[in-house]
Amino acid sequence: MSDGALSQDEIDALLAGVDSSSLGMPTPAPGGGINDQSKALLQDYLVSTVQTQSSNLSMMTGTNVIMQLTQVDGVNRESFLQKVPDMVVAVKADFTSGFPGEHLFVLSEEGAKKIASLMNKEENIELDDMALSVISEIISQLTGTQITTLSEKTGNKSIASISPEATYVPKAVVALPNGDFARVTYQLSLGDGSTLPLWEVYGASVVQDIATALSGGSVGKASGSQPMAGMSGPGMGGFGTGPSMGGMGMPGMQSQPAMGGMGMGGAPLGGMQMGAMAGYPPMGQNPAPAFGGFNMGASATNVQPVQFPSLVPQASSAEQGNIGLIMDVYMEMTVELGRTKKLIKEILGMGEGTIIELDKLAGEPVDILVNHKLIAKGEVVVIDENFGVRVTEIVSPMERMSDMG
Repeated sequence: MSDGALSQDEIDALLAGVDSSSLGMPTPAPGGGINDQSKALLQDYLVSTVQTQSSNLSMMTGTNVIMQLTQVDGVNRESFLQKVPDMVVAVKADFTSGFPGEHLFVLSEEGAKKIASLMNKEENIELDDMALSVISEIISQLTGTQITTLSEKTGNKSIASISPEATYVPKAVVALPNGDFARVTYQLSLGDGSTLPLWEVYGASVVQDIATALSGGSVGKASGSQPMAGMSGPGMGGFGTGPSMGGMGMPGMQSQPAMGGMGMGGAPLGGMQMGAMAGYPPMGQNPAPAFGGFNMGASATNVQPVQFPSLVPQASSAEQGNIGLIMDVYMEMTVELGRTKKLIKEILGMGEGTIIELDKLAGEPVDILVNHKLIAKGEVVVIDENFGVRVTEIVSPMERMSDMG
C-alpha cells in the first residue's frame, strides 16, 4: 500500500503532463497506430532532404557534417524514452497549418553541447540560454528545409510551423505525443570523426496527413479499414444485400433473397414492378444505367478535386509589359528589428553600453520593408558569419494599403 508519497517517476510524469495512473501498467506494442505505407512514404520524403540538410549544417557549423537517416519506426512514449539519455535538449516545432500537429526534435546533452560549441567556436560550452538559442536556430534551418521540400512534393503551400524553441530538461518531462507516434532517427557524422544521434518525432495524425498528401490520397487508416470497392451484387444495379456487399464486409448481415418480398432485380414489390415507373425500364432488364446513368456495378469512381479559378487578379499583358520596364531598378530593402520612442533628453543621455528596449518580443517575426513600406515578415537566420532573414509571411495587399493610409 502506498504511503501517499509520490515516486520520482510520478513527479516527472506530472511535470510532463502525463497521466501518472498509467505508470507501471502494461502498454500495448508500440507503433500499431502508424501503418508501414505511411512510414515508408515519410522516410522517402525525409531521405530526399538529407543532402541539403548536410550542406546547411556544414555551412552553419564550419565543419563537414554528413546527416544520415537510419530508421523510421512507430513507437510510444515508453519505448522512445528507453533509447534516449536521462538529460536531453527537446525542441518543439509543431506544425500550425498545412499538416497541423505535433512535431519536435530531441538531442542528447552531449550532442547539443557539441553542436553549440561548433556554432559558437567555443570549447566546454554550457547549455545556457545562448547555447539553447543556437540549437533552436539549427532546428529552425532543418524545419525550413523540410517545409520547402514538402510543399514542392505535395503542392501544399500553406505548411508552417511554430518558431522552434529548445529546452534542456530530463527526458521524463519531454512533451511527446500521446499514444503512438513516428520516430525518425538520424546520425550526424562530424568532420572530427565523431557521430551524434538526432531524433525527430511526428504525431500520428501528422504522419497520416503527410502520407496521404504524398500518395495522392491512396493511404488508408492504420485501424484496418478497407477502402470501398466498386459495389456489385445481384440487385439494385450491383448494390447487393448479401454478405459481401460489393466486397465490403457487413458483420452480422445474413443474405436475404428478397428483402421482405421486394425483388430488387425486377421482382414485384407488393404488386408494383420497379420497372413500371414512368420513363424508367425495369431494373431487371437494364440494371447498369440505373440512378440516372450511374453504374453502381462498375469499378470505383475516379474522383478528382475540383480546380477552382484563382481569385488573385491577373495582370494584363499590357501591365506586364509596363512592369518589365522597371525590373532592373534597385529598391532599398531593410529589416526592422523593432521600434521605440524616446525623449530628447533620453537620447542625449545615451552612451556606450546603453540598452534600448524595443517594442517587439524575443522570437517575434521581424518586419521586411521595401522603400520603408512593409511587405513581409520573417525570422532572423545566420548564414556563415552574416545575418539573414527567412520570409515567413507575405503581407496582403489590403494590409499594405491600410499601412499606407
